[in-house]
Amino acid sequence: MSEPMKLHARLAAPVDAVRRALTDAAELRVWLAEHAEVELPGRYEFWGRHTPDGDVPHQRPLHVDDDTLRFAWVLDGVETTTEFQLRAESPESTVLTLSQSHFSFEEAVSGTGGIRGVLQTFWSLSIANLAAHLEGRELLPKVDFTSADLRGEMLIDAPAAKVYESLTDSEQASAWFGFPIGIEPWVGGRYAMGGFDAGYAAKVVDLDPGRKVSVDWGPTGVTTWELAESNGKTKLTFVQSGFDEANPPYAAWAGSVAGLAELRRYHEMKDWQPIWLGVDMPGAEQPEAATTAG
Repeated sequence: MSEPMKLHARLAAPVDAVRRALTDAAELRVWLAEHAEVELPGRYEFWGRHTPDGDVPHQRPLHVDDDTLRFAWVLDGVETTTEFQLRAESPESTVLTLSQSHFSFEEAVSGTGGIRGVLQTFWSLSIANLAAHLEGRELLPKVDFTSADLRGEMLIDAPAAKVYESLTDSEQASAWFGFPIGIEPWVGGRYAMGGFDAGYAAKVVDLDPGRKVSVDWGPTGVTTWELAESNGKTKLTFVQSGFDEANPPYAAWAGSVAGLAELRRYHEMKDWQPIWLGVDMPGAEQPEAATTAG
């Protein structure tokens, strides 16, 4: 197997608070999973509808100390290895590195990786929700792996005009999503992950300036963002539709929702910096910040 996929994030909390969020069952039930039970060093389990292969627990702790939590996780009959590593960057800041074995970017893109194809974006969304939990922000919707209803909403403390601009302006969207995006903000225009020279572009199929944008990605369906302003704040509703409901695009959906966590922080933080410090993705040619691309 190739080198593990790694995600690196800066969390605005002391290392003790991050360690507690990773190892306390009650906190895991907030930001990670529907169900969790922890009795280290012998037990570390999470499962439920928000967990891939989450019908029953499939985890087994392998190593735990002050800086590292490593566990085996059986997915689709294969024992993978997941590891959290913590480093105190300052008294109020922690660098988290998530390592995940048995993830292939090529298999994820081609759809041949089975449930393990969701691991990059599953962990991206989970870490984004961990950051929100530690910052005291409302969490983003978790993926429901038992449902084909892919929709959610969030409140952003910014006017709708500014949020809409950041959804349709190439430079701003590339900044908060952490991956180059080329956008032609008109019906029939291109929406190109990786930029206009990447070789493939989705298509803008519906647009109501300031209120709504829909982008057709092909087999993974149509993403629609709808904005409604009240008292200077924007309710953003996001929906994925038009896909094969027997094979919902969970990986793409998780990546899209994970990106919206940064969209909110982009508008609400005066000196915004993304939580993401980079991603190591063996075999994938992409910018290091491409943590949320699905």
